[in-house]
Amino acid sequence: MGETGHHLGFLREMTWSHILLVVAVLVICWLLVLAMRRIVRGAAEHAPSHRRLLIWRMAPLFRLLIWIGGIAVIVPLLVEPTFEDIVALVAALGLALAFALKDYVSCLIAGIVAIVENTYQPGDWIEIDGTYGEVTAIGTRAVHIVTADDTEVIIPHARLWSSSVFNASSGNHSLLCVTNFYLHADHDGVAVRQALTEIGEASPYRKPESPVKVVAAEMPWGTRYKIKAYVADSREQFAMMTDITIRGKERLRSMNIVFAHAPYAEAGRS
Repeated sequence: MGETGHHLGFLREMTWSHILLVVAVLVICWLLVLAMRRIVRGAAEHAPSHRRLLIWRMAPLFRLLIWIGGIAVIVPLLVEPTFEDIVALVAALGLALAFALKDYVSCLIAGIVAIVENTYQPGDWIEIDGTYGEVTAIGTRAVHIVTADDTEVIIPHARLWSSSVFNASSGNHSLLCVTNFYLHADHDGVAVRQALTEIGEASPYRKPESPVKVVAAEMPWGTRYKIKAYVADSREQFAMMTDITIRGKERLRSMNIVFAHAPYAEAGRS
């Protein structure tokens, strides 16, 4: 190629020396990334357990800095440093960023709407797209929730535009817990309802002075009962449902109540 390179828009006339220098910069950046990964991995493995994840988080940052440095070296080799070229480059980058960040801007606007309308706040228990958990943080781009299995799920605020948000607590310390029981249809419904009401009222997790309701519905495979009671602390909702389930089953067995069996349930779904 030598000195026979030609101008293409705002690009410099390329020579073999320019091409070799660009290749050399790319290779050096690649080697630096590999070395950085090995160093970070070694440091993380030998660090105390509480610092291991903090060290691992530095790897993507170092990789980004290395490639930004490489691009900063390569660009002056390819672009003529004139005012018109700089304006054109900035305009092109601005257009590219506008397309690349449109989803981020949508999330940012949705986050502002969520805060202004108080759609959810830290401490609320919400469900979005089938994921149910406690809101632990509201960032500029996404809401962070932790499920009952102690798994953090990060959901972009933009889901507000296309999904329903179910808020179980809405800023309250308490929330309604629903515990299900599935019984054979042949039983004394009045006695069962009374027993389940007493079970719900006796739960140590129930919010004081809050009502307990028991509703029943006849299904093809039997009768479904729901105990609806408010828990004192929203974080103890699963403990309350477990407590009611265990004590409820024990009480119903003492009354010789027969529970619905799987064949009946399967027949009800068909």
